[in-house]
Amino acid sequence: MSSTQGNGEHWKSLESVGISRKELAMAEALQMEYDALSRLRHDKEENRAKQNADPSLISWDEPGVDFYSKPAGRRTDLKLLRGLSGSDPTLNYNSLSPQEGPPNHSTSQGPQPGSDPWPKGSLSGDYLYIFDGSDGGVSSSPGPGDIEGSCKKLSPPPLPPRASIWDTPPLPPRKGSPSSSKISQPSDINTFSLVEQLPGKLLEHRILEEEEVPGGGGQGRLLGSVDYDGINDAITRLNLKSTYDAEMLRDATRGWKEGRGPLDFSKDTSGKPVARSKTMPPQVPPRTYASRYGNRKNATPGKNRRISAAPVGSRPHTVANGHELFEVSEERDEEVAAFCHMLDILRSGSDIQDYFLTGYVWSAVTPSPEHLGDEVNLKVTVLCDRLQEALTFTCNCSSTVDLLIYQTLCYTHDDLRNVDVGDFVLKPCGLEEFLQNKHALGSHEYIQYCRKFDIDIRLQLMEQKVVRSDLARTVNDDQSPSTLNYLVHLQERPVKQTISRQALSLLFDTYHNEVDAFLLADDPSVLAVRENREKVVEALTAAILDLVELYCNTFNADFQTAVPGSRKHDLVQEACHFARSLAFTVYATHRIPIIWATSYEDFYLSCSLSHGGKELCSPLQTRRAHFSKYLFHLIVWDQQICFPVQVNRLPRETLLCATLYALPIPPPGSSSEANKQRRVPEALGWVTTPLFNFRQVLTCGRKLLGLWPATQENPSARWSAPNFHQPDSVILQIDFPTSAFDIKFTSPPGDKFSPRYEFGSLREEDQRKLKDIMQKESLYWLTDADKKRLWEKRYYCHSEVSSLPLVLASAPSWEWACLPDIYALLKQWTHMNHQDALGLLHATFPDQEVRRMAVQWIGSLSDAELLDYLPQLVQALKYECYLDSPLVRFLLKRAVSDLRVTHYFFWLLKDGLKDSQFSIRYQYLLAALLCCCGKGLREEFNRQCWLVNALAKLAQQVREAAPSARQGILRIGLEEVKQFFALNGSCRLPLSPSLLVKGIVPRDCSYFNSNAVPLKLSFQNVDPLGENIRVIFKCGDDLRQDMLTLQMIRIMSKIWVQEGLDMRMVIFRCFSTGRGRGMVEMIPNAETLRKIQVEHGVTGSFKDRPLADWLQKHNPGEDEYEKAVENFIYSCAGCCVATYVLGICDRHNDNIMLKTTGHMFHIDFGRFLGHAQMFGNIKRDRAPFVFTSDMAYVINGGDKPSSRFHDFVDLCCQAYNLIRKHTHLFLNLLGLMLSCGIPELSDLEDLKYVYDALRPQDTEANATTYFTRLIESSLGSVATKLNFFIHNLAQMKFMGSDDRLTLSFASRTHTLKSSGRISDVFLCRHEKIFHPNKGYIYVVKVMRENTHEATYIQRTFEEFQELHNKLRLLFPSSHLPSFPSRFVIGRSRGEAVAERRREELNGYIWHLIHAPPEVAECDLVYTFFHPLPRDEKAMGTSPAPKSSDGTWAQPVGKVGGEVKLSISYKNNKLFIMVMHIRGLQLLQDGNDPDPYVKIYLLPDPQKTTKRKTKVARKTCNPTYNEMLVYDGIPKGDLQQRELQLSVLSEQGFWENVLLGEVNIRLRELDLAQEKTGWFALGSRSHGTL
Repeated sequence: MSSTQGNGEHWKSLESVGISRKELAMAEALQMEYDALSRLRHDKEENRAKQNADPSLISWDEPGVDFYSKPAGRRTDLKLLRGLSGSDPTLNYNSLSPQEGPPNHSTSQGPQPGSDPWPKGSLSGDYLYIFDGSDGGVSSSPGPGDIEGSCKKLSPPPLPPRASIWDTPPLPPRKGSPSSSKISQPSDINTFSLVEQLPGKLLEHRILEEEEVPGGGGQGRLLGSVDYDGINDAITRLNLKSTYDAEMLRDATRGWKEGRGPLDFSKDTSGKPVARSKTMPPQVPPRTYASRYGNRKNATPGKNRRISAAPVGSRPHTVANGHELFEVSEERDEEVAAFCHMLDILRSGSDIQDYFLTGYVWSAVTPSPEHLGDEVNLKVTVLCDRLQEALTFTCNCSSTVDLLIYQTLCYTHDDLRNVDVGDFVLKPCGLEEFLQNKHALGSHEYIQYCRKFDIDIRLQLMEQKVVRSDLARTVNDDQSPSTLNYLVHLQERPVKQTISRQALSLLFDTYHNEVDAFLLADDPSVLAVRENREKVVEALTAAILDLVELYCNTFNADFQTAVPGSRKHDLVQEACHFARSLAFTVYATHRIPIIWATSYEDFYLSCSLSHGGKELCSPLQTRRAHFSKYLFHLIVWDQQICFPVQVNRLPRETLLCATLYALPIPPPGSSSEANKQRRVPEALGWVTTPLFNFRQVLTCGRKLLGLWPATQENPSARWSAPNFHQPDSVILQIDFPTSAFDIKFTSPPGDKFSPRYEFGSLREEDQRKLKDIMQKESLYWLTDADKKRLWEKRYYCHSEVSSLPLVLASAPSWEWACLPDIYALLKQWTHMNHQDALGLLHATFPDQEVRRMAVQWIGSLSDAELLDYLPQLVQALKYECYLDSPLVRFLLKRAVSDLRVTHYFFWLLKDGLKDSQFSIRYQYLLAALLCCCGKGLREEFNRQCWLVNALAKLAQQVREAAPSARQGILRIGLEEVKQFFALNGSCRLPLSPSLLVKGIVPRDCSYFNSNAVPLKLSFQNVDPLGENIRVIFKCGDDLRQDMLTLQMIRIMSKIWVQEGLDMRMVIFRCFSTGRGRGMVEMIPNAETLRKIQVEHGVTGSFKDRPLADWLQKHNPGEDEYEKAVENFIYSCAGCCVATYVLGICDRHNDNIMLKTTGHMFHIDFGRFLGHAQMFGNIKRDRAPFVFTSDMAYVINGGDKPSSRFHDFVDLCCQAYNLIRKHTHLFLNLLGLMLSCGIPELSDLEDLKYVYDALRPQDTEANATTYFTRLIESSLGSVATKLNFFIHNLAQMKFMGSDDRLTLSFASRTHTLKSSGRISDVFLCRHEKIFHPNKGYIYVVKVMRENTHEATYIQRTFEEFQELHNKLRLLFPSSHLPSFPSRFVIGRSRGEAVAERRREELNGYIWHLIHAPPEVAECDLVYTFFHPLPRDEKAMGTSPAPKSSDGTWAQPVGKVGGEVKLSISYKNNKLFIMVMHIRGLQLLQDGNDPDPYVKIYLLPDPQKTTKRKTKVARKTCNPTYNEMLVYDGIPKGDLQQRELQLSVLSEQGFWENVLLGEVNIRLRELDLAQEKTGWFALGSRSHGTL
């Protein structure tokens, strides 16, 4: 790096090695010459790109090909396919065998097999290519031996590193150049796969001979009298020998001679562990020699010109050759090398008895009391190949799987003495997973899913030896070395460095040639003496090598200078004894954008020290400096920063954070002094770096740090790698002091004794204050006073186990001297459950010992629980200071032992590659996972990524196409997907490793007419016993937010089930497979509320009956309907709680779905945590959650509140309080996701929404009251229905005519042909009904031709009206009879109105069947007059008055109904919760009352104890959930008191009407515990429970 200032007076970076000004000028001249060459190439390529706009065949964003599964001769679709991550075709494991090699389409005859010493390699567009040509240019028709043998890559080494000038798209092929379809093998040892031949006109740059060759026309040329094959092989061996052993080298060389790839994956390779650096530069093949005459026999002899790193004669001076200066060093990154060593230990520690079982996907197990009850029986169907018919068993939920297997074997085998039950497994039909033999049937999630949705349990008995084993690991997989280099190549590598060892060696060879000329030249200057020149050359070379060494250390290149250096110190001093202040020199920033020069001035750097997000001292700033320019723009400070903190006071995980600021230049005309003073500095970039490395040694020496743009978050609470992800990042140079010894941080042991006191021994005031602090549930809202109190009383908090994160967050310091006390407290702390331990993985706790203990406590997680928290644990990897950590080891170990964990861990890590700040870390972790999982699973992941890339390309094309062309594009794209399955056979979907598919079903595929235009896909199941698998593929939507929301809902559902409250939630799979794309599982037999409501017209959102009618249509039986309503009540209550707690917004009727079984669920979670959709300045989501009158209609069984509504409210409040008990869990999980990049979860304000929604400081009673008011508010909100209506109008353009041709109350369509021609209809009578509403129904007699018996159907007036409205949509009004008016004066449900309508409807239906044939014989008419299930039940009978909940028929003996109370006594306070009242009588005029509750505590002569609730309007079954409190009542006095409760109806100006009352003797209740129950209301009676 140049270290110049603008005036050129300071050259400290190079003068430190004794180089003079003239020597530096020579270096500058070399740099300028090199830059000129770069610009020349760049300009040429730009001109050619403008002339030819043909796209390149290789795109970093298109799928590549998987050659190991591709049959010979299928070369045409190469560019459509991808490797493992979709970045380039090198993401493959196997190379082409000679038989599989693609045909050579070149017009020239190729060389003989085996004659080419290196297979034909691809040429990346990131490098400079060097060709030899007979005419001094690029040959227009090269010979077959010229192309591969003569190409060279050269990437200019930016010194200092800067934006690559080669990042231009590859140019189209020249006329006569080799065919673009030619496949060649990369020539580098670090590239393990095939890539496409990159077409492009190469830069016409040649290294020519200095002297003129006779007959050459005065032009220099390269002579070909060298054994090129021998040199190429020698260079190849030189590149390989430092990485692979001799046996592999022989195999590899032999493979190249035979035309195979560098690695043959038909057998496992072995070699030394290779560690990759963090910013692996792309590799280039070893340089080769070729004669300009190609294969000509008569080459003109002449002198050879050295153009590569091959050794030549010794030089008269000490400058080494290029290949001698730089040695391959895969293990130069010590941290990565240590990480590889850890992987070897981890893999060797797995004690696997049967490798075959490692390929099984085991069904997830979640034990729960409800699913394991002895009283719960299951009906299980078992299929077996040995039996023609399936077996059906009735077994207990708690029965183990192996018992069911044994019972099945009794039918398949006559003799079981030689049969081992363990050799058999049970597989759910349609899923590629297996039940766990030793676990109970009811504990498997598959069984629980079948029970929830009343699906038949169908299992298949299989022998283990016939089960697919393609994913199983092998002994060779576990014994192969942990090499990460080629596994890192399998990923979308965002970092592409342009410096390679070969290119740099070639550049140094060129430099040495210039040095030779310089040493031999006649120069009358001061350097006339040759010895002086050699000294200058040696000094200049040493300075350049210093610079290269700095580059290698910064960018972690895979090579290093061969000059021996003192990289390690034998002497070590402990940091706890090093009392000097922390100081370093901020020298300069390089690679400054040009636009900054015109936009900013007065640049300065702010430096701060932090630990866990807490600053250790005030930030320090450099002086303000301006731009300097020499070879490039830079800002020089050359200023020492000295913190007032001694090194022995620094915590081990201290981070140095540097932020670059500048003042914006005011616009012209406003440069007054006042405007300058008002300017605010702007942050331009930042970077963090740990002060102690992974060996816990203090940083020393010169460091280059890439700054992240200030637009990205600046989280000083977590470690982030320097920004070398972006090629134009600003580079900050900091010089740390060096010494003769390493300063190492050694962890102190914990104190041997740590006090432990009982919480109850504290004063009551202290107990109360501590409890108030602990109720905050999260460390984010601790005040300084809270922290001080917690730390002072830390020895009293052991009994409150979950408070450990709060206590540790209150520690005043984490310096070395404080650690023994903290570690002792940590060691003696009671074992935390895994939910609480998650709180110790936040960025607030970077301490290694704390995180190790947290991982130890989390280690007890089952695999199913681990999957529930896996996204958060993957995010927590960002907060680890170093690559290797206990959390990394834990996750890798668990992933190795369970394929389901491996599957989801892979996709989560792959998604993490998109996080630029942590992409390098996730690259290594993903490579480590692939290294551990085995070859079979790596190939499976490759296929999955290939499929996802193909689907993403198709979805993008469909989305961008015109609506009229989308269907055609979809069909064409599906053919490519079919081709994928033809090549690969089968593939598992990213949604679940249990979903194994073998093809696509084009006829069942379509797309949705929404903004994102997601694809609706149907895959063919591999299992013939399973149904097709239907999924939605989205492109353009970030599904990570949907993933997170569904994860939270799934955890809520599991909490409820564990507490014995199954809310019957519908949990569907959703997985993001990359930024802006992903898969969503489709739920069968479900419809959106919009489609259900618009069956009653566009205003159906304002009507109460659509949902109830739809459920009745799909559940015609009474028992079926009651079961569906029950499912609706539970699932609706769960949705209300979940959507409120998570603040899910944008809730319109297309985002809520209903299954035919009554289960309601929400979809599309694009807005959450209270980020509401706005309509101008108005929030579209005005209600706390979606709960509308049509939902209440289903619950109540009509339009009036019933006792079932009480059950619904109780379910909501109970579910809400259960989630509140786990507030800390949800705050921990969401807190760990703050760094994931989801826009609506980015700061503490978003987390505060959930905290406020859960109200952890409230009592259960207060929370119950609070949520009851929310229910009332949501039910009374008109904005929700209006929002639904507006959405209906907006979606009308997507509705087809078929949407209007069905009747809402008919489950299927009937026609004249299927039902028979109607001859006559007559409306016989009307009858009064009570269910679901009071009203009248009309009985219609229908006669058909050729039948003598009439059929009777029952239809309501509203159903007649629906028929007429939909007929109007099909036919002109002139063809239809007039319909009776709906509006009447007076009571619309009266007897007189019903009689009048009967006559009018009779005339209507007579005219209808005598209308023109197109009307009278249409499907709507015949569907209307076809009997429904309810008609068949009621045929010949008169419906009797009936109420599903006793609302209308009052039971004898309970004249006044019942009231539900909850009574408790605590701290001299009497708490009375008035919950519900049911069964109140109607008023004398037949109207519903307006009830309220009034309470007195007798004796009360002064009427001072009066308490009353609010008034409920027009209901006989009100809900209150109001708390009435009497304070200051001694317990002794309470025994003499009596509670008088009256229920009255408010009558406005008239006297209120008494509906019932009850007196409750408090002495008869044990108030030591809360009493909840129903009390009978009467005229004057004493209440009993």
